Amino acid sequence: MRKILYVAVFFSGMVTLAAEMATGRLLGNYFGTSNLIWASIIGLILIYLTVGYFVGGKWADRSPKYETFFSILAWGAFSICLVPFAARPILQFAANAFDQLWIGNLIGSFIVVMVLFIIPITLLGTASPFAIRLAIQDSRQAGTVSGKIYAVSTLGSFVGTFIPDILLIPLIGTYRTFLVIGSILLVFALVSLIFVVNWKKAFSLIWMPIIVLILGLYGAPGSDKKTEGMIFETESSYNYIQVIEVNGFHLLRLNEGQGVHSIYHPDQLNYYGPWEQVLAAPFFNNPPIEIEEIDSIAIVGLAAGTTARQAAEVYPGILIDGYEIDPKIVEVGNEFFGMDIPNLSIYVQDGRWGLSTSKNTYDIISVDAYRPPYIPWHFTTREFFSEVYDHLEPDGVMVINIGRGLNDRRLIDALGSTILDVFPTIHVMDLPDSFNSILFATKTPTETSNLEVNFQQLNTQKTHPLLLETLKITVENLHEPPNQSIVFTDDKAPIEWLTNAMIIDFFLHGEVETLQ
Repeated sequence: MRKILYVAVFFSGMVTLAAEMATGRLLGNYFGTSNLIWASIIGLILIYLTVGYFVGGKWADRSPKYETFFSILAWGAFSICLVPFAARPILQFAANAFDQLWIGNLIGSFIVVMVLFIIPITLLGTASPFAIRLAIQDSRQAGTVSGKIYAVSTLGSFVGTFIPDILLIPLIGTYRTFLVIGSILLVFALVSLIFVVNWKKAFSLIWMPIIVLILGLYGAPGSDKKTEGMIFETESSYNYIQVIEVNGFHLLRLNEGQGVHSIYHPDQLNYYGPWEQVLAAPFFNNPPIEIEEIDSIAIVGLAAGTTARQAAEVYPGILIDGYEIDPKIVEVGNEFFGMDIPNLSIYVQDGRWGLSTSKNTYDIISVDAYRPPYIPWHFTTREFFSEVYDHLEPDGVMVINIGRGLNDRRLIDALGSTILDVFPTIHVMDLPDSFNSILFATKTPTETSNLEVNFQQLNTQKTHPLLLETLKITVENLHEPPNQSIVFTDDKAPIEWLTNAMIIDFFLHGEVETLQ
């Protein structure tokens, strides 16, 4: 009998951690993926497990029966299957609250969804203490048996950590992932009841897998969000991805959907956003700058290729290396955003690692991998900017798109101070009608006046209109350099403190970005 208990705690541990990882994706689609969200998920799951350990021990002492044990597992597994469907209307309400910046409703929705996990996780938490009670026949072996059960449970948790993100979510989506992981434990519990107890007890719970099967066939949502104009959605190991069509424009939105990561229109190249500002980067250098001299660019955070398309038009023959960690976004870019660019080489890998291992150097390096609340800390440090510096040509320029509040420039100041610890000069422009600022860091010392001189020179030549329009906007919207602030390092980069404070201020002041 002990062997079946070991298998039971293995599946219980696996399902618990798989549910935790899937919960991160379920909530990340609506609330983002910041450390604060993950800390809340992990912390509350641990609290529920703590309650389960306590309740399981007492329950086992009162009813030390295999029938009770496997029935608890069956109910825990079944309730795991139900959670995402019970949460769906709440999450759709949360999506609307995020779009309308209703901070109270958003927080309330998060709390309600997390409360839904009390029953399944608490029931799963009873498994290990209950199994120990059933397995111990000789008190002299109590330590050995307990150690084995917790070891097997932890091994199951290890397996469960990888199943959702690597296998199930990209293959069948978040909702059906909950169904699959819950069904594994449910089937095991019912089969165990048949062989260990009797078939009548298992048959009394046969309605559970029937309901789960119906949910799998008919209940899983066709669309996670009721976004107006949505023409495509999918999930990957990294993101929930939407393509929205607005007046003939395709917009790429990720996860909770605040912000447009790429934009495409077959007959238009200038979107008056942060993407084309990358084109202005070389012209902060000492004049005169010839367009033919600009022949290489790296884009860290390629997304669906908006900047790459613009660069290929403005700089004929330019070699473009695009780093994008999410292969699904690359597929979406090719299908919906015209990313079939002949001189674009795509590297599906983390941008920092890809850039650091590249043997190439570039005239421009665009870092567009973050925007609050999406700011991977390893793209904000002095060490990262040193790697960028080393991969620039002598007159190369780094460009970064940074989010900010209406009157909140703390993030710009912090990143600017960190960059100035590596680069000699920074220039800042505020993108009109948006909460974006663009930072240009030059490898050699430069003056702001260089930009206007180069602009005037290009204005007298046969220059691509997109470049001229971009330079004009850049010249007209230059801002003062950043103030001195903290320098982020690989050892200490408290980026979450800044972004969390900015997000709270953003919601409280009801700032809404104008979408061009």
